[in-house]
Amino acid sequence: MQPNSPFAPGTAQPQVAFDRRELSVILSVYGRMVAAGEWRDYGISTLREAAVFSVFRRTAEHPIYRIEKHPKLRGRQGMYSVVGMDGRILKRGHDLRTVLRVLERKLIRAVED
Repeated sequence: MQPNSPFAPGTAQPQVAFDRRELSVILSVYGRMVAAGEWRDYGISTLREAAVFSVFRRTAEHPIYRIEKHPKLRGRQGMYSVVGMDGRILKRGHDLRTVLRVLERKLIRAVED
């Protein structure tokens, strides 16, 4: 193996991850949705170009939402996005709290008299 090979022993590939502040914001929304009975499970993936927080209604399903962080898009449309089950981007932006508001609409329900 070549010493500069990406698979050389002792060389770790850089990965994108959510930092503590970002995870705190995401888990705050996640906790409210679990308490409301909307969500049941989650998974976190750290990849070379993105970090993904996947939300599941049931454990064995495909994710209903993906909260993604793409640092390369920081200067353009924003590095945070919420992606629906069908692959559509529901919201994208520079501020994680603002982007996650699209998910909190499910918590707002009409109150019957």
